[in-house]
Amino acid sequence: MIGRLTGRLAAKHPPQVLVDVGGVAYEVDVPMSTFYNLPASGEAVSLFTHLVVREDAHVLYGFATLEERSAFRQLIRISGVGARTALAVLSGLSVADLAQAVMLQDGSRLVKVPGIGKKTAERLLLELKGKLAEALPGPAQERASDVVNALLGLGYSEKEAAAAVKGLAPGLPVAEGIRAALKALAKG
Repeated sequence: MIGRLTGRLAAKHPPQVLVDVGGVAYEVDVPMSTFYNLPASGEAVSLFTHLVVREDAHVLYGFATLEERSAFRQLIRISGVGARTALAVLSGLSVADLAQAVMLQDGSRLVKVPGIGKKTAERLLLELKGKLAEALPGPAQERASDVVNALLGLGYSEKEAAAAVKGLAPGLPVAEGIRAALKALAKG
């Protein structure tokens, strides 16, 4: 398995890039979220990768972050969701937005992604529930999760708790986050 490529960005043709690693150029398909953050052609680049081996092709997919690759792997495990659909989802939503949509069971965000209809969005929400937590960034997300759990313990719904946490400043201590979320809920 090829886990990461580090080399020189030889060419960019959305959604594909060409990465020259020691004289061997690899064609890598990337989501647009990764594509927009790539350096200029000729510059150094490093991508986390996932290799898909099919009967008719070996296709390499690249991602700027481990979280994106992890979300991609969760998506392609779902029956009927291929790599192209997974790339489309990650091109249309950040990993954090996808995780929040799953937590809120909000299919409206997913149906905005080209190629995702209402039924596919519902299946994605169902299949991904509880599976994207490891794809989210560390301590700030853990604090937000602690605040959400505290609000759930106080009797608020998951949707209300997630909406209250959405506006909190990153790095806010849990106790202050709970206070701020409760104030936001009292206003709403």
